[in-house]
Amino acid sequence: MRRIIQSIAAAVIATTMWCAPSFADDAALLDGVTARGGDNPTVEAGKFKKDPPWVIGMSHFGVNANTWTVQVAHEAEAAAAKDNRISKFILLDAGFDQKKQVADIEDLIAQKVDAIIVQPVTSTSADASIAKAVAAGIPVVVHTGRIESDAFTTEIQGGAEHFGKVMGDFLVKELGGKGNIWVLRGLAGHPEDTNRYNGLLQALKATDVKIIAEEHGDWQYDKAKKLCETLYLNNPEVDGIWSSGADMTRACVDVFKQFGAKIPPITGEGNNGFFGQWIADGFKSISAEYSPAQGAAGIRAAVALLEGKELKKHYDYNPAGWDIEKVKKYYRDDLSANVWWPSDLPEDKLKEFYAKK
Repeated sequence: MRRIIQSIAAAVIATTMWCAPSFADDAALLDGVTARGGDNPTVEAGKFKKDPPWVIGMSHFGVNANTWTVQVAHEAEAAAAKDNRISKFILLDAGFDQKKQVADIEDLIAQKVDAIIVQPVTSTSADASIAKAVAAGIPVVVHTGRIESDAFTTEIQGGAEHFGKVMGDFLVKELGGKGNIWVLRGLAGHPEDTNRYNGLLQALKATDVKIIAEEHGDWQYDKAKKLCETLYLNNPEVDGIWSSGADMTRACVDVFKQFGAKIPPITGEGNNGFFGQWIADGFKSISAEYSPAQGAAGIRAAVALLEGKELKKHYDYNPAGWDIEKVKKYYRDDLSANVWWPSDLPEDKLKEFYAKK
């Protein structure tokens, strides 16, 4: 896997013919994406228009953090590969290091790329560098984490409070508004973790559902498994589990099965491994949607700006949760636990990266 990802960085993309989408429909960015209501400035048509070929850079907050972040990189690469006007796609991995992200964006500016896509490490880590890029005439697309600055050109933000609230609302309903829950959060300090947790707190207001344990599992299976084992041994009497990511959900489900205990209502996400668990074991759950194809949406937004299309500054990605029937339509027994849904990857790439060995 690491060898595959290393090949992405600074890659010159072999391309095929591609038809540009029309941005009269927000779904051209990503299905489920809509322009934010209220005060939402317009990026004027033609402001960043530039004749191809184009070089597009991407600052990824941490490619190898987990299986989802790996797929984001694959999705971005595949989207760039579809457009023969993109002569080069450069992906730089910040490895969750704020200083490295600053240096990466500065490097992309120095290389005079035509557009930059940023997945921020924290809500402030990339602010100054993004402002510098835009000042140099380079449009910046932000996704998968909000920042405090508004210097970027356009953003596509999914998950966040909506993601956490979808999960929280499910638990409140299943528990009849009262009970004790464990909370498994993502990476401490990352804006996505903070905002998902805030969504949970919104769902718990005016209820008698209480958080009796709260831990950061970093969205990783191995760390979450150890945490859930410890929580279970300390106090197995829990009514529900709010998990911020599917790899952590899978880990907790495996812990309850390991101890021969009934699996309480637990929240999940669009991961093939989790889908297989849910279908096989029949526990109560919901799948919040947070597609890794946001990587592809970032490419599409960058291309739209370079084509001179008019975009809004803010786009939201707030789809409804999935029930078991929808999950059954997406689950692939021939693919590994590491693929995430929904995906924009073509079938040959899905099999290349995720076919069971």
